Amino acid sequence: MNDKDVSRSTPGAEAVALMYRRMAITRAIEICMAKHVRNNRFSGWWHPGEGQEAAGIGATAAMQQDDYLFYQGRGCSWAIGKGMAPAPILGDLLGKPSGATGGKGGGVPHWSDYSIGVMGEGATLGSVYPLAAGAALAARLRGTGQVALANFGDGTAARGTFHETMVHAAAWKLPLIYFCENNEWLVGTPLKQVSPTENIADYAAGYHIPGVIVDGQDALAVYQVTTEAIARARAGEGPTLIEAKVFRKHGHYAGDPQHYRASNYLDTYRDPLDLLGTHLGDDQAADLREQATADVQSAYEAALAEADPEPDTIFKDLYYG
Repeated sequence: MNDKDVSRSTPGAEAVALMYRRMAITRAIEICMAKHVRNNRFSGWWHPGEGQEAAGIGATAAMQQDDYLFYQGRGCSWAIGKGMAPAPILGDLLGKPSGATGGKGGGVPHWSDYSIGVMGEGATLGSVYPLAAGAALAARLRGTGQVALANFGDGTAARGTFHETMVHAAAWKLPLIYFCENNEWLVGTPLKQVSPTENIADYAAGYHIPGVIVDGQDALAVYQVTTEAIARARAGEGPTLIEAKVFRKHGHYAGDPQHYRASNYLDTYRDPLDLLGTHLGDDQAADLREQATADVQSAYEAALAEADPEPDTIFKDLYYG
């Protein structure tokens, strides 16, 4: 199956299979990294995304290859969903030259592949808003028909950049999608303790743009609302704020003891792979998961066997003003 040959207009059988394959690869990386962190000295910083894969996979499936993606740092569903391969992601996490940052070990959220619109994000949470808005403005000025998507968490909606950017994007009707993954946790603080509303989508009303809430565990539901928002943006109707209600299965970071959560918090968990898999045959789903596991293991072993980068790598690809 060639990723580039799949139609983005409707979630047909081939498109659903591609979404499932990418979600299976994402899950395999999650399992691989969890094992690596447990068994090895790991100098990186891994924010598990297992359980939240449907949001990134569903949203990116609605995007064109040249649309701009600015994503937050949890798991790798957004990068994989946009078309990145496991090798540069695992290479980056392990600090190898084959990684997306060429040996700098940038990891989440610095993976990038400009050829498929994966732009990463800036140095701080909340930087996605002005970066994505700038890309949307550039697309508008060039008349390319591209859209930009800014992915963020519920806690980051309190940043000034969220509101400052939205007022201009709404006024100028920029082709910009705000996509919030609301897992109800700001590291270890419940959103309800620090927010006047439990719905981030409610903020849209103040800027006279649509605010849409979607089941973030259902990739096809996410695909549908994102497809509609992108169609509005391309038609010159401006931004949409999408809020996907997702479930953070693990802690904020690998090793987080989660003393702040109830012991039975997993009782309401619904697995995104299981939900999407109901649209495939059991044999097809099993084959896709088996192949994904094999592909990720191969990329992981290749990264481990690779030589470490030369020390002067840190000085490459820098801009000196």
